Amino acid sequence: MLIIPAIDILDNKVARLTKGDFNQATFYETTPIKVAEKYYNVGFKWVHIVDLSATLSQNIGILPILKEIKKKTNLLIQFGGGIRKIEQVNKLLNGGVDRIIIGSLSINNKDEFEKIIEKFGTKNIVVAIDSENEKILIKGWTKESNVSIYDHIQYCSSLGIDTFLCTDVSRDGTLQGSNVELYKKIMNKFPNIKLIASGGIGSLHDIMMLSDIDLYAVIVGKAIYENKIKLEDLIKIGS
Repeated sequence: MLIIPAIDILDNKVARLTKGDFNQATFYETTPIKVAEKYYNVGFKWVHIVDLSATLSQNIGILPILKEIKKKTNLLIQFGGGIRKIEQVNKLLNGGVDRIIIGSLSINNKDEFEKIIEKFGTKNIVVAIDSENEKILIKGWTKESNVSIYDHIQYCSSLGIDTFLCTDVSRDGTLQGSNVELYKKIMNKFPNIKLIASGGIGSLHDIMMLSDIDLYAVIVGKAIYENKIKLEDLIKIGS
């Protein structure tokens, strides 16, 4: 199982939200570059980066930061936040991003989403199925789409997408453990997909509980910043 450490960026600062609430943002006394270098020096291969501001404004403003991380490390970058147009995907891939996370667009504008798949293929695309009560949330988790995560996985799979990022928003940033039962249910229904779990990780025990589900990867964020998990211990589980 791949472990992907996270960097969430709000107003160009390292931040974490609780349950996707921008009014509950915690900022950390460091920079995205320094955090990325720390991950790289410990031995991680991937980093998960979210432009929180872009999830609302749809204006991706951290491309210079992404380029600097790519310049100073050999980390593979998985990026999400505010992607609504094919031009943005093109700019991000040319700017050094290795994998693009698409969420709201895959529901609100299927024509544009399918154009992206047609142009760039599925290798570098991850679909976010961020949910609450098994319904997908969109627009930076501020609105419920009424679309079932299972229906959406079926639709995206029909286009050739095989990698999905599922965050249980009710757990995100709480450090109270992930929704293991949800991930089991998804994998039982779709055993051939690559599922990335995110949200609620607060300890190494939480990660080990996910390791038996045959997940592709787990994203860890706040637990690192709050010193609940040491990077040196995390890298022993998976890089």
